[in-house]
Amino acid sequence: MSLSVYPGTQIRQARPQMQAPYARIKQWLKDELARGRWRPGAPMPSDAELVAQFGVSRMTVTRALNELRSEGIVERIKGVGTFAAHLSRVSSTLHIRDLHEEITQRGHHHHAKVYLAREESATEGLAQKLGLAPGASVFHTLIVHFEDGVALQCEDRYVNPAAAPQYLDNDFTQITPTQYLLQVAPLWKAQYSIVAARPTAREAKLLAIRRDEPCLVIVRRTVSQDVPITLVRLVHPGSRYLLQGEFNP
Repeated sequence: MSLSVYPGTQIRQARPQMQAPYARIKQWLKDELARGRWRPGAPMPSDAELVAQFGVSRMTVTRALNELRSEGIVERIKGVGTFAAHLSRVSSTLHIRDLHEEITQRGHHHHAKVYLAREESATEGLAQKLGLAPGASVFHTLIVHFEDGVALQCEDRYVNPAAAPQYLDNDFTQITPTQYLLQVAPLWKAQYSIVAARPTAREAKLLAIRRDEPCLVIVRRTVSQDVPITLVRLVHPGSRYLLQGEFNP
């Protein structure tokens, strides 16, 4: 698996040469779901069919399906079968949270200032990441998000028009791009890079910070059913942002 870093670096994570049988079944089902073989709510192959197809035990198939269920990708109904989950549920398992929601949950006020919202021609590098031809139309927004009047995030986003044709019709002071895109193009897959870096001159100006202030930079590319949705660069002043997580073994 490779995590794409914008604008030109890559971090590569080693992938095992051999997959365990349950992992092979799980990956095949995820790949077929991503291709649209089973629409949300549609019945998927039975345990017995998967046992026959892959030549494995029922226990192996059960493990693969149970892991997919725990990830929100399939639904299992005892005595009935396995069904493709609705895309909105798949989106929620990726934990892509809206910044407005995070800020309001802290009891603080969020507002956004839109500096750019327009249609542009995609450069060769950008076109490749969004599955477009060089020079094709792409939507571009540049937005700064504030928490209680303090700039918290600079969001520089490109959107594939095929995934969200009405994207530029939105008032992004009232709805965030993340909120809108999760409504119209629920995602199946996301690639991340997270680095510590200095802001560009423009980012420093928009965030009202020094050029040498360390920032947390997150670059995210999302895909829905093999169609790229968006490529976004999120820059957070290090002194104003905490990236926090949880691990439950």
